[in-house]
This record gives sequence, structure tokens and C-alpha cells, in this order.
Amino acid sequence: MRRQGSPQRPPSQSGPGSASATGRSLDALFDPRSITVVGASDDPAKWGHILSRRALENSGDRPVVLVNRRGVPVLGRASHPTVAAATAATGEPLDLVVVCVPSRELVPAVAAALEAGARSLVVITAGLSELGAEGAATEDEVVRLVRSAGAVLVGPNCLGIVDTSVDLQLTHDVLPVGSVAVLSQSGNVVLDLAALLDDRGLGVSRFVSLGNQADLSVVELMSSCLSHEGTRAVAIYAEDVVDGRAFVEAARTLVAAGKPVVLMAPGRSAAAVRSAVSHTGSLTSASRVVDAACAAAGAHRVDNPTQMADLLQGLLADRRMAGRGVGILTDGGGHGAIAGDALSAVGLDAPVLAEDTSKALRRLLRPSSVVSNPVDLAGAGEHDPLTYVSAVTTLLSADEVDGVLMTGYFGGYSTQESLLGPMEVAAAQVLVDFVAGQSKPVVVHTIFPAGPTAALLRAGGIPVHRGVDRAAAVLAGLVEDPSRSQESLVLPPAAAPVTDTTYDGARGLFASAGVAFPPAATVRDPAAFESALPGLAFPVVLKALGQVHKSDGGGVVLGVQDDAAARVAYDDLLLRLDPPAVSVESMADTSSGVELIVGCVRDPRFGPVLMVGLGGVFTEVLDDTALAIAPVSVAGAERLLRSLRAAALLTGARGRDPIDLPALATLVSRVSHLAAEHPEVQELELNPVLATPTGAVALDARVVLDPGPAGQPSTSRR
Repeated sequence: MRRQGSPQRPPSQSGPGSASATGRSLDALFDPRSITVVGASDDPAKWGHILSRRALENSGDRPVVLVNRRGVPVLGRASHPTVAAATAATGEPLDLVVVCVPSRELVPAVAAALEAGARSLVVITAGLSELGAEGAATEDEVVRLVRSAGAVLVGPNCLGIVDTSVDLQLTHDVLPVGSVAVLSQSGNVVLDLAALLDDRGLGVSRFVSLGNQADLSVVELMSSCLSHEGTRAVAIYAEDVVDGRAFVEAARTLVAAGKPVVLMAPGRSAAAVRSAVSHTGSLTSASRVVDAACAAAGAHRVDNPTQMADLLQGLLADRRMAGRGVGILTDGGGHGAIAGDALSAVGLDAPVLAEDTSKALRRLLRPSSVVSNPVDLAGAGEHDPLTYVSAVTTLLSADEVDGVLMTGYFGGYSTQESLLGPMEVAAAQVLVDFVAGQSKPVVVHTIFPAGPTAALLRAGGIPVHRGVDRAAAVLAGLVEDPSRSQESLVLPPAAAPVTDTTYDGARGLFASAGVAFPPAATVRDPAAFESALPGLAFPVVLKALGQVHKSDGGGVVLGVQDDAAARVAYDDLLLRLDPPAVSVESMADTSSGVELIVGCVRDPRFGPVLMVGLGGVFTEVLDDTALAIAPVSVAGAERLLRSLRAAALLTGARGRDPIDLPALATLVSRVSHLAAEHPEVQELELNPVLATPTGAVALDARVVLDPGPAGQPSTSRR
């Protein structure tokens, strides 16, 4: 049950049917006319025994055929020595075949099943591509046979499938019936998640153990959930997605159809996806790219099964946050303060309430109650639990409030023997009815999550949590930002390949895309240096070329005011660094501007990824960057810039003039499209970009080509 699948391979583009992303029918997989277990066994320790028992007990009224090479009875049922013998004896059509044989027997077992007419296979067999070249060759041959026959295959190295909407349970444990499709590379994670869903009154519509994804990929299986009426949300545990853009498109389609997608992808602590040459590469980790992909898809990323179950419960309540403003309702100041911090930690706000909202609350509550935000009942609920409801309904009607977090004692009265118990339960029902009739979410944190009130709230679609941090995280997951998923992921036709990665070549490439630079001249000897000076306006900057980061080691000399100072600086660079060339450039006025980094890295899974950030030479120190799947529109680039923690510097902080944000966003968009047009380029970087109230200009440029299967990256150093 702890086996993990190896990285998937791209799926076939051929085959009949219409259920999957590649046009192949999955009907025989999820709703087969019959089930055949090859490798059926009477040994309880073997998968052939486990899945035979599961097929016999949990397959609806489908015929089940058992194949055991010795032809001995299994679980009191007759078995057959071969698939051909089973077909001849039973006359049953061969739809779904579950294969539980050793790897050395896999190819002939699959070939026999296909020859007998199998249309779908679930291959439990392990010891294939996950172990090396020999196993990979066996796996490849199995896939060739399956695709040649027009069939489909889940696995190998998987744990089975489930479709509770048609009474199909073919895995180790029986999963609770519900509306969440679970696609996972881990069996134990699914068992954990299924139990958590069951605790919340949810359950599983489909489960597919992805295994090695040698044939059917996670993308195809996601697409199959689109038309599955029993599925209302899709939960995915994946350690690797080969075709990242197809993953984003499939998730977008599901989300657009009203089926939320939640991804659990381990690896937030992983190192960068490559040995990076530029700042952009060093700041773009595989995990952050997954975050950017989820944002582009409108999907949600979580870190553990509890977070996944919590968020799914909130998402399936079908109420969303249009913004980030949360009204906090508490019956004690301490819980209100803690809730405010919890909301801030997940990027939500507790805005000051409008005067009309505060006045409405003041009319409802006691004189001692606090009517700002958090709203503190100050004991009013102890006299009449309906006070909670009145306060919540008032907050929900306020324009500045996008959702409500109730925190504290509500839920506790019903656990005690007092008149307040029935009153609290009645109030909870009123709250459920009101919340159901409007679009804003309410999430409850209570000290008493196991009482009758909490149960009633959960049954009515209001999430209830013992931890306020979990309640806040659910609200954060309900914030809608449809603009991110409107960006086109279509890559433009490839442009003429880049061959010149010198500094001049890099500047020329960016300039061809409409990026502005200060005037500059590259010189390789003193005579050329003297010839260049009259054509440049002082002050100038001198850059020693041939270094990856020119400012490191004193390779950049700023603020050179005249010819004499320029000659001294030039001679000093030659003496200290002996560079192959020096770039002499008119120096931009940085006094009224903001320095940024703009770059793109080509991710092996998701293609070009855009990064913007604050800082120039201090980019790594400030660590204020944002990523998006490229290319992005000008509007998308502006949203990305506004998402930076220091975005206030761009819009006019502390009396400074705002920078020309449209011009900066246009530059960012152009860089993203440039990266998308050049698949041979591994990294593009402008660092710094000077954004001012009158425009945006790049002050340095770098291009790194894809090194290919061997060798080191080629970069602009000269």
C-alpha cells in the first residue's frame, strides 16, 4: 500500500471514445460489464486475493471471473487457468481485467487479456519502470500492446480503482460514498483522506491509483471527471506532472464547470529545478512553479490531507469570497484578536466596518458590545443565542464583508443541561437557513466542535473547526480570483532561434521585443573606449563583461561624471578583472524610480515561467517575488506586480510619485511573450529594470540557452 508511482509518460493521442482528454473511452474502466482478476489467489497476503475478494463483494451485480494459473478454487469460487479458458467457460464479455501477476509474467498476461477482448486493464504489478531500464522496457511493451488494441490501462504499480456511483470498489479498502473524485499516487494518502472526508459527511465518487501512469495520465483522468455526474470536486495527490500545461487546462475546464480542483503536491522545501545561472533561476523553485500553475488554473494547493478535507468541505458548500474582507464575530476579545492574526497569516483582512454597518450592529447588541471588527458580543449571546444570528446576518449584508468567521463559545450551550441549549440549536438552524439563501461563506471556530449545534451547522453546509487557523485557511481557499485563469496558455509559434548570448546579443533580443535600454557601447580595447565616449551623455556606468553577476567583485562602476574619471575607471577595471570587454552606458537617473527584476525560466514541466520582483542586486535578500505561467497579458502582468508585498512602492508610498505601472506591465508582458517564442532559451533576465513615473527602462540583460542533455548553459557574459 506504500508503493509510489514513477514519473508519468505522455499519453497516447489515438483511440476511440470520447471520455478522456485524448479521445479514448473510459466506460469499460469505470462501468465495466464484467470484472476479471488475473492472478487471483487464496493467499490473504497477496493482492490477487485482496482484489478478488473486493470484486466479489463490491462490484454490484457484475459477473466476476477469477483466473489462477493452477485453476484452484479462490474464496470458494471456481477459477480458470487462463483468460481464454475463462472466456470459453463463462461466455462473459471481457471488459475490465485486473492484473496481479509478477513482472516477469506481465507481458503474456496482458497479451492474453487483450486477445480475449479486454477493453480496460488495471495493472497492480510492480517492479517495472520505477526500478530501472529493464522494468521500463517491459512497461513500454505492455503500453504498446494496450494502445495497439485500442484499450486503456491504469498503472502499473497501482492499487486499483473505485467508482462508487456504479458500485465499483476495486482497491484495498472500501471507500465511503460521496462526490469527491480522488486521483492519487499514494494509497495511504487516499485512505487518510477518505476517513477525513467521511468525518465531514463527504465521501469519494471515484478513486484512481495513478501508479506509473504508463498509459492513462492524471490529465486524462481529470478530464474524465468532467462528465461524471457523481463527481462535484476533484482531489489530486501528485508528485510529478509531465505535461504541466495540459494539467492546467484540464483543471481550468473542471473549475469552469463548477467542479473545484484541490492539489496536494509535496516538495515545498525542494531546491531549484536546475543549476541556475541567473537570479531568476535561483529564485524559481519547482514548488513555486506549481503554485503559479494552480493560480493559473483556478485550482487550490494544500500541504496535507487535513487541509484538503477542510477545503473540500468549504468548496462543496458552493459559497465563495468575492474579496478578502472578513467580518469576525466573537463572544470574547481574546478569540477575536487571535482570529484577526489567523486571517492575516493567510492573506485575509478584517476591515474596519462602514458606519452604517456599525450603527446596525449597535441597534442589535448591548451597549457593552464592540461593533468595529472584530465584533464582540460581550456576553449578549449568553442571554439570547439568536444574537449571534442577528450579528452574522448584519455582517453578511455589509458590502465591506466578503465572508464571516465566527469564533469562540457558540456551540457550547447545546452541550449543557440548560434552557440555552435548545435555544442555541434553534438559533443554529436559523443561521443555516439564512446562510443557504445567500452567496457569502460563514465558517465557525468553536471550543465545542462535537456538540449538537456543531453537527447541525456542518449538516447545513457551514464548516466547523476546533482550530481558528484551520477556519481561517478555509476562508482563504474560498476567495475567487477568476482573472488569473483567464490568461491564455497557448504558446506562440517559435521565432528564429537565439544564437548570440553575448551582452550585446541579449540587449538586442530584448530590444527587438520593445524593451528600452539606455544608450551603450561595448569596447574591447582602449582605442574603442576613447571613440565611444563622445557618443554618450554623462554620467556613465562601466560594466566589466564576462561575469555572470557583473556587480559581484566590483565589476560595475557607477556615476562616472567626465572623460577623465571614465579613463581612470576603465583602466582600473582592466587591471583588476581583465575582462574581455567593457560596456559603457549612459546612466539612468534612479532617484525617482524603483528597481525590479523581470525574468523567465523554462520549467521542464510547465514551460516558460515569468518572475517579477523587487530589489535589483538585493533581489535574493528581499525575497519579494511573484511567478506566473507565461505568457501573460499586460493586465496579467499588472496583477502580478500588484501582488508583490512591496507593491505600495509602485503606487506611490510615503509621498513618492507613482511609477508608470502600465509601462512597466507592458515591459513584463513583452518579456513573457519573448520567452514563450524561444523554446531554446532556458533563462531570460532583466535586472535591474528601472520603473519611473515616466516609463520603464532595462539596465542590464542576460540570456541563457538550454544546455540540452549534456554540457553547461550558454550565457551572455561577453
